Amino acid sequence: MKIKQVSAVLNPPAPHMVGDGFRVHNFFPNGYKLKMSPFFLLDYNAEIEFSARMKPRGVGVHPHRGFETVTIAYKGAVAHHDSAGNSGVIYPGDVQWMTAARGILHKEYHEEEFSKTGGLFQMVQLWVNLPAKDKMSNPKYQGIKKDEIPKVTLAAGAGEVDIIAGNFDQVKGIVSTFTPIELYNTRLNKGGKAIFNFPSHFNTAFIVIAGEVRLNESSLVKTNQLAHFKNEGEVIEVEALSDSLVLMLSGEPINEPIAQYGPFLMNRPEEIQQAIADYNEGKFGYLEE
Repeated sequence: MKIKQVSAVLNPPAPHMVGDGFRVHNFFPNGYKLKMSPFFLLDYNAEIEFSARMKPRGVGVHPHRGFETVTIAYKGAVAHHDSAGNSGVIYPGDVQWMTAARGILHKEYHEEEFSKTGGLFQMVQLWVNLPAKDKMSNPKYQGIKKDEIPKVTLAAGAGEVDIIAGNFDQVKGIVSTFTPIELYNTRLNKGGKAIFNFPSHFNTAFIVIAGEVRLNESSLVKTNQLAHFKNEGEVIEVEALSDSLVLMLSGEPINEPIAQYGPFLMNRPEEIQQAIADYNEGKFGYLEE
């Protein structure tokens, strides 16, 4: 098998606030123009300390249609509610996989107790596009607790892989996806090495959540940096230069046109107009601010 070479190691773009509770670096599509379908957006809330506050910070009621949001918590805690009556809290190590599909109203904010004490906060949110045939399917949630995520212990004490989606070392991830996606949290001990295989045509990127790694014996990637890979070759070797945590995402491209406006991700401009009309007519349901 051929090595999948790194095409770029990217520093986090300048941060911006989403609501008043999320200070994010948008790696794509705005920060960098990366080929990453089916992943449309990657917002990375690098580690930051929020002060204590009685009224939780967050993002008020907003709609989604045509895609999935994936929230991965590393530090801090986020509460959420939606117009279908779902609610919950995402703690460190947990994952929330929300399929907005035909439409949902959503709000998310710092969990009440975390807000009262303040502390370190670190999260990733991905937008995962849906193929045209699934964009108007029913909304659903996959709320996954840390202890439910399948794990593979690497040889020679190198570390551990949490398989959120896809397959690694014949262990299947917990999340069901509409298109082929590999999504792992990989913890490597200093000096640990591991080999990963992704199909050559899959769009692939790694973001270093903590630590420092060397890829394919050449590319150095530090905390908060993102490594983007070429669409050739399959094999990636990872070596940890310190205790490290790496979020790995790889997926089969959805080769369909994209029309995007705010929180709507469709295929054609007229579908965006329909989404706006449906939202204005209350067809996404009701959710109290």
